Amino acid sequence: MACLIGLARAKVKGVRRSGGGAAFGPLAGASRKGQAWQTMTNALPPRFPITPAEIDLVVAEFYAAIRHHPGLGPVFSVHVTAWPPPEAKIARFWRNAILMERSYDGNPFAAHQAAGNVRAPMFEVWLGLFDSVLKRNLAAPTAQSWSELAHRIGRGLRMGVEESGVPGLR
Repeated sequence: MACLIGLARAKVKGVRRSGGGAAFGPLAGASRKGQAWQTMTNALPPRFPITPAEIDLVVAEFYAAIRHHPGLGPVFSVHVTAWPPPEAKIARFWRNAILMERSYDGNPFAAHQAAGNVRAPMFEVWLGLFDSVLKRNLAAPTAQSWSELAHRIGRGLRMGVEESGVPGLR
């Protein structure tokens, strides 16, 4: 969806096809392997003002809290023994979702489904804990904006878990 929005915005700004490659949008005339593709990683503005360092801090503090949470800690400990790689991947997810960086390569829905021990009611606990970390570490408007985004994503993940039909996920 963000890709389509970016293409629509670029078309409105008058970017036209100028040869081979993309038909329209910010990559008009560029090959995916070409220089233009590599430099067009942030075609959209951030959703709200935040730095990559702030995202990294929130992710690190949130997963530190998760490890100590009596209900969520055991769910994660089954899957994660070394935290730096998953935290880095999740930070890339948030930088993609917020800053429009294109550094995340993953599928959160598939990961939650494949875990096998994620239950729909866990999302409310997860979001409450996440909100508390946001409020402790960010200015109120930034915390609110990120919280709203996290809750939208959480609703989608929860619905997917509830409707998945995969045994043990409800």
